[in-house]
Amino acid sequence: MTDGPLRVGVDRRLCCGAGMCALLAPEVFDQCEEGFVLLLDPGPPAAAYASVREAADQCPCSAITLHTGD
Repeated sequence: MTDGPLRVGVDRRLCCGAGMCALLAPEVFDQCEEGFVLLLDPGPPAAAYASVREAADQCPCSAITLHTGD
């Protein structure tokens, strides 16, 4: 990834409801009543980058995408 602000995307069609994202980065992700991912902040603060990257890495369905740059 390149330097720059981190942008987060989710594909709810891929989400299996494991909930790792909400556990690892609750300031950025939550789960709906059905258990699928809800993106709370597509442009998280730099302090959350490590937990957001970990959430993306741990997502068993690859439903989280990360983008950097201007």
